[in-house]
Amino acid sequence: MNLIKLSVLFLLLHVVIKFQAQAQVLEHPPIQVFSPVDYGADNQNWSVSQSKSKNIYVANNKGLLEFNGASWVLYPSPNNTIIRSVSVDEHSIYTGSYKAFGYWKPNHLGRLEYVPLSANLNISFLEDEDIWNIIAIDDWVLFQSLNRIYIYNTTDASVSIINSDTIIYKMIKVSNSVYFQRVNDGVYEIVKGESKLISDHPVLKQNLLVNIFNQDGNILFQTEDKGFYTFKGSGDLIKWDIPSDAILSNVRIYRSLKLKDNSFLLGSISKGIYHLNASGEIIQHLNQKNGLSNNTILSVFEDANLNIWLGLENGINCVNIDSPFTIYNDITGELGSVNTSILHNGFLYLGTNQGLFYKELAVDTSYRFIEGTQGATWCLTKIGGTLFCGHDSGTFEITKNTSKRIADVKGTWIVKPIGNDLILQGNYSGLYVLEKQNGQWQLRNKIEGFNVSSRFIEFINPNQVFVNHEYKGVFKITLDSNLTKATEIIKDQSIEQGLNSSLVKYNNKLLFTNKRGVYDYDFQQQKFAKDSVLSAFFTEEEYISGKLIVDKANQRLWSFSKSGITYMTPGKLSDLPKVEKISLPSFVRHDIPGYENITHLFKNKYLYGNALGYMIIDLDKLEHKPFKIHLNTISNTTSKNNDTIHLYDKNTFVTFKNKENNIEFRYNIPEYKKYLVPEFQYKLDGIYEAWSPWFKTSSVLFENLPFGQYTFQVRARIGKTVSENTETYSFAINRPWYLSNVMIASYVLFVLLFSLLMHNIYKRHFKKQREKLLQDNQRELVLKDLENKQQLMRFNNDKLRQDIETKNKELGMSTMTLIKKNELLSSLKSELLKVETTGNIKPVIKIIDSNINNTDDWQVFEEAFNNADKDFLKKIKSIHPELTSNDLRLCAYLRLNLSSKEIAPLLNISPRSVEVKRYRLRKKMNLPHESNLTDYILEM
Repeated sequence: MNLIKLSVLFLLLHVVIKFQAQAQVLEHPPIQVFSPVDYGADNQNWSVSQSKSKNIYVANNKGLLEFNGASWVLYPSPNNTIIRSVSVDEHSIYTGSYKAFGYWKPNHLGRLEYVPLSANLNISFLEDEDIWNIIAIDDWVLFQSLNRIYIYNTTDASVSIINSDTIIYKMIKVSNSVYFQRVNDGVYEIVKGESKLISDHPVLKQNLLVNIFNQDGNILFQTEDKGFYTFKGSGDLIKWDIPSDAILSNVRIYRSLKLKDNSFLLGSISKGIYHLNASGEIIQHLNQKNGLSNNTILSVFEDANLNIWLGLENGINCVNIDSPFTIYNDITGELGSVNTSILHNGFLYLGTNQGLFYKELAVDTSYRFIEGTQGATWCLTKIGGTLFCGHDSGTFEITKNTSKRIADVKGTWIVKPIGNDLILQGNYSGLYVLEKQNGQWQLRNKIEGFNVSSRFIEFINPNQVFVNHEYKGVFKITLDSNLTKATEIIKDQSIEQGLNSSLVKYNNKLLFTNKRGVYDYDFQQQKFAKDSVLSAFFTEEEYISGKLIVDKANQRLWSFSKSGITYMTPGKLSDLPKVEKISLPSFVRHDIPGYENITHLFKNKYLYGNALGYMIIDLDKLEHKPFKIHLNTISNTTSKNNDTIHLYDKNTFVTFKNKENNIEFRYNIPEYKKYLVPEFQYKLDGIYEAWSPWFKTSSVLFENLPFGQYTFQVRARIGKTVSENTETYSFAINRPWYLSNVMIASYVLFVLLFSLLMHNIYKRHFKKQREKLLQDNQRELVLKDLENKQQLMRFNNDKLRQDIETKNKELGMSTMTLIKKNELLSSLKSELLKVETTGNIKPVIKIIDSNINNTDDWQVFEEAFNNADKDFLKKIKSIHPELTSNDLRLCAYLRLNLSSKEIAPLLNISPRSVEVKRYRLRKKMNLPHESNLTDYILEM
């Protein structure tokens, strides 16, 4: 008998251990954790609900919390007590607190305002009465405390009360019925405002209910400690025997929920949440060890997008239970960063910076370390049914949970099959060949002549291989027939090396990727050429790594950027590839840049290794659902210090005062997926006509806007999906007071008056100036007239003086001439008297001859001639320096246009001699025969 008991005990222990092992879930869905610091309220959160606009509302110790996906807002409790319950219907947000219940409605500014319904209804509450639960159904809203249920009719604003002698523990809505439990009494249904006993079965009297569900047309009761019971129409309760009973019997459940997929979510007092499928099997157990921020679950809620909201003893969590991503974070640090992974013979192997780990894929157990693989693992490759591990310590052959070193060469980056019995591997120190002999793999030789670290290698044929080194470039290596040495090494010059570049073969194309784009090797031209189609998906702004990964089974080519992961498949009807982008920014996926790795598991599930562990991506769950952006608040401040903040109605055109020109807009997308990171883009017509770059902040502040009219526009995107709508808001900023219409009119009037005044002043001034100018002009004219007269008098006086001088000269000359003539006549008289006595006439003739040749007459003539024809004689002398004084006398007489007959007596020669002189003068002047001497002299 004892043996039988011991066997049963052992069997039960084995079952419990088995279920506990199954419940030890390694991967979990993404969980967003909101701490009291994040949402700005107290730690305890009692109830969660959601509005039609998808905003989340949480009943908190400090008041009502509102979350729109971008920011939290706290509305303090009207009576400064704990809000215990919240429920949102189509029109209002109902809350219950200590001795109070009511509803909240948004005003025209989008801010919630409270209506104290219980006060308006003059409700007389019991001592220490709290409203713990609220249910809205049709035209009724039910408020439940521990002693009463208040039934409020929204149509006629009346209220009725259901009292209870014992504690009302829970009030639950099932389909269109409302049930509640009276402790130690039974379960009742509210029918026409009255309570009707459904069952007083001992199980329901002796155990506290957590929830009531509709299960295949029957009522399913869930107790806190005893599990589930099915209620038949006969009144019997039948225990729902499910696989998770062994675990749940040791857990106290406080809250539960039946999800839209008919699975169950159970929130415990101290062990987190349990997710059960429709058959009652535990799918997942989440607690503080694997993602939750607290193990005490005060409330659970499923939102419109199938996210699970948990109100906790300390904080709020949002579990993206329907997410395409499943997370494994190595919180203990035993696993490390995952560099590579592979699914082989039903085991999942993870190569990390700390070694090689494995576990059975279908069993949720911890990863186990494979002995001998301490250190960084770089690659896991399956070749011909054998699993090879490229490791910092060399190359290993892996068989289930054992490792065997087959190449003791430091640092194996990659292994590539050459044939059935040969493998080429890239190591820190170059290329090596592995060979299979007698069924055993072993190192055969090193490729001599090439010692560059070979992380990326690709074959063209068995004797030609390409190697990429991110700092040294791409090498084209020709091997000898025995694969023992490199006969030719050519460094490609058509591309530039770069950090995190890669080399991969895809669909018979050899592709090289760096931050400039993707390059395809042209075998005819023997160089790389940029692939414009593939390069379109690798912009420099988005570049984080050129690592490309080929999924041969599904013909997918994976790439990684700052904003997400992209995979391409060949186009079916064209050469253009089909491209799908997974919105998964690098900062949330915790990349290891340059060491990105993704492995196909089964169906459309992939394992992506990262610095914290890994995540599993289910492509079948990826969807690009339409979404809308909401403009929440428009506010402004009177200064940069936000001294005064005003909110404005987003549906009303507002003209702001000029000093209120710091305008802030807040907007949101009510999406609560952890890895769906929204980006926003805005423009402000009137000053910024172009769209801004995409950014992640959900608000924008425009400071010191000038006066004018503006239209603000904002839109959003998640991944490559842009919001269905663009929110707009038009507003204006007034002119400053000094540019108002009144002031402008004042300025115009002032300018007109000032102009008129200045015109009169200037007119008077110019009149005086003109009069003064006329006077000055008259005075100047008089003075000028006097000056002219004086000048004329001076000219006349000068002329008179000149005339007098001339007359004096002429008088003097006449006098001298008379004197000379008198002297001549006296001399002649004296000589003639002598002639009478001597008879000699020669002295008389000599006197006459001397007077005829007197040079004084010529000097007088020359001076008069120069006065009449100034500088003629100098000019002709300069032209003809060979002329004598007699020649000049002849030129002077010719200048006077005298004939030879008239010149003869002046020269005291005959006219014939004058002609001879003229001829000689022509010769000296070298005048041509046809030129006239007189004309030549006259024209000078």
